[in-house]
Amino acid sequence: MKIACLSGKGGAGKTFAAVNLAAAAGKCRYIDCDVEEPNGRLFLKPEGLETLTVSALLPDFDASLCTGCKKCVDFCRFHALVYVKGRPMVFPEVCHSCGGCALVCPAGAVIEKPRAVGVLEQGRHGDVTVITGILNPGEASGAPIIREAVSRAQHVTNLNACIGFPEVEDEHLTKNSVQFHAHLGYRMVGTFHKCGYKFGRWYDMVWMEKMIAPHDPIPAPLVPFPDLAPEVLRAAGLR
Repeated sequence: MKIACLSGKGGAGKTFAAVNLAAAAGKCRYIDCDVEEPNGRLFLKPEGLETLTVSALLPDFDASLCTGCKKCVDFCRFHALVYVKGRPMVFPEVCHSCGGCALVCPAGAVIEKPRAVGVLEQGRHGDVTVITGILNPGEASGAPIIREAVSRAQHVTNLNACIGFPEVEDEHLTKNSVQFHAHLGYRMVGTFHKCGYKFGRWYDMVWMEKMIAPHDPIPAPLVPFPDLAPEVLRAAGLR
């Protein structure tokens, strides 16, 4: 069963209802996605807290490599980049960390650096797992933190990707997919050399992984994506 308490004016009692439902149900997960002001933890007082820093990648620019082509500025539909005094400048407040500017830069002048936007706390109150998203003050969007919390709701601990990878880029396959996964926080863990044959040539396959949650001694069963509450998915920008 999935129960979402949302909407309603501040002080209406959403947190009061949610924490009491969790406490009464037992053996459940309480996920506080009110990342601007989460206060369910004040009632449940979870113990054994583990904290995960949630970061968004922000572009930085190597002036020695930038040619001034402005492809990054033209690509950004969020208008987070402008070209000023001979180099691009980013507005962090409207950057969506999509990684597109790094992918389209022909000179490799874009360097993505992690910028902490908040934290995710996980602890226990009896047999209730308490997950709390906390947005850093001044951040414009809590979506990255809510997405991490949704992943916890599914009991997912690892994300794995197997990707075609050329030794030398050609007209059929580039390294963009690997770069995009690296942008999302994946790391390279292995390579199968010349194991795929297509377009009259051999390609490698690489494995990448991303750890997103603690590995409990007795893992909870996976919750399929379609079974997540629609309200939670909409809050995370996933529907």
